[in-house]
Amino acid sequence: MDKKNKAKVVVVTSGKGGVGKTTSTAALGAALALEGQKVVVVDFDIGLRNLDLMMGAERRVIYDLINVIQGTANLSQALIRDKRLENLYLLAASQTRDKNALTDKGVAKIMDELRTRFDWIICDSPAGIERGAVLAMKHSDIAIIIANPEISSVRDSDRIIGLLDAKTLRAKNGQEVEKHLLITRFDTERAGSGEMLEVDDVSDILSIPMLGVVPESRQVLSASNLGSPITLSDPASAPAKAYMDAARRLCGQDIPLIVPAGKKPFFANWFGGRAA
Repeated sequence: MDKKNKAKVVVVTSGKGGVGKTTSTAALGAALALEGQKVVVVDFDIGLRNLDLMMGAERRVIYDLINVIQGTANLSQALIRDKRLENLYLLAASQTRDKNALTDKGVAKIMDELRTRFDWIICDSPAGIERGAVLAMKHSDIAIIIANPEISSVRDSDRIIGLLDAKTLRAKNGQEVEKHLLITRFDTERAGSGEMLEVDDVSDILSIPMLGVVPESRQVLSASNLGSPITLSDPASAPAKAYMDAARRLCGQDIPLIVPAGKKPFFANWFGGRAA
């Protein structure tokens, strides 16, 4: 099998902003790199650009995704190698360009080249259904839908699932994008008091396999402020362990999913949609 066929393009997406897409992209990218995979994380949020901050590389961005699309830099010039993990790279978004600078042809060319260089290409999508989000998901083999356990977040995630089934290249070729649900900011006490949805409620509504549940934690914010993925800055923390397990599941490892619940422990082995 050649490298292009082996490589996986993953879009990290949601219908709602502020649910933890960029944090999750950084954490999962670092986790996969720790597993020995060669990984690039790509920021599609043109005009806002936060992934470089999460990766601690904001001062190292010289060329970005739009520079490569427009031909003012080649891909090798724009790729930033992580200082902590030699097999982890970043392709930053532009802060100064308009989203219309993203073109179908340009994105396709970059994805084709990245597939020859990396095992995993993780695309950090902007929220919603605008151009950047659609192009981020277009070439995906796998989608990780990020949702908080709140009705508005779950409803918007359901809309994104519909887009994945209609707007991706795999959908147009009669294939399906492999979809996984990653719940972030889960708080056991708030779920128990009815202030947020239980994990199994979210899973039942969206009806896609569960990749993991990341608990609410100040450690995630602290890691972001340090410019380090939580999986590198605080690997013993509960959120880091949740992301590491999620990354291992993406790699095909059979990792039982132990899901915290508000009222009583809820144990499941949902990965792949199979009951324990």
